[in-house]
Amino acid sequence: MSAPSILPLAVADLAFAVRGETLLEGVSFRLEAGSRTIVLGPNGAGKSLLLRLCHGLLAPTRGRVEWAAPDPARRQAMVFQRPVLLRRSALANVTYALAARGVSWRRRRAQGLEALARAGLVDLADRPARVLSGGEQQRLALARAWALTPELLFLDEPTASLDPGATRAVEHLIAAIAADGTKIVMTTHDLGQARRLADEVLFLDRGRLVERAPADRFFAAPASPAAQAFLKGDLPW
Repeated sequence: MSAPSILPLAVADLAFAVRGETLLEGVSFRLEAGSRTIVLGPNGAGKSLLLRLCHGLLAPTRGRVEWAAPDPARRQAMVFQRPVLLRRSALANVTYALAARGVSWRRRRAQGLEALARAGLVDLADRPARVLSGGEQQRLALARAWALTPELLFLDEPTASLDPGATRAVEHLIAAIAADGTKIVMTTHDLGQARRLADEVLFLDRGRLVERAPADRFFAAPASPAAQAFLKGDLPW
C-alpha cells in the first residue's frame, strides 16, 4: 500500500520576525496537488522566506505549516537560485542523494543515469559538477531532486542568473517535472517566466499575502492595487 499523500499543504497565520522586524505576517493558504504555483512580489516581499519556512529550513515566529501526512521532509525537496553541489561528478551528485534516501547500490547508478538523461545531462555524467555551466548546474540540481520523486518541489528563483537559452532549458525541465506529477511551488522575478509557467499566482507585498488568483485572471486583471502597480512596473515606494 502506498503512503498517504503529504498534500494538501496548509499554511496558517504564518509570521516570521528577526530582531524585532517583522518580515512575514499573517500568511495563510492551502496548496493542493497538481497546479503550478508561482509566488510573485517586489524585492523584500518575503517570497524566498516563505519557501524556506514551508520547506522546514526555518521555524516560524508564529503560525503553522501543516502537511497532510507525517514525515514530509522525505517527500518534498527544494532547489535554490545557486545550486548546492558536491565536489564530485554529476552522476555522483545524484547517486549520493539516492543513497541518502535509502536506494540500494544496485539501483543507484541506473536511476542516476535516468535522471541525468531526463535533464539532458547524461553525456556529462562523469564531469565534475562544479565545472559545469550555470545552466547545467541548475539542471543537475533539478535532476537530483526529481530522482527522489518528491510530491512537492520548492524552487527559489531557479533561473535568476541564467542567460535566455539556459533559462528556457530549465523551464522545460520544470514543466516535465510537473507533468510527471510533482507539485511545483516557485518564486521568480521574471514576469514572462511566470506567465509561461504559472497555473496560479500567490502575490506577496511587504510580508503579506495580498492576492491569490488563477494565473490568467491575475495577469489580465489583478484585484489588489499592489499587484496592479507591480505588473505595471511601478516602484513600491
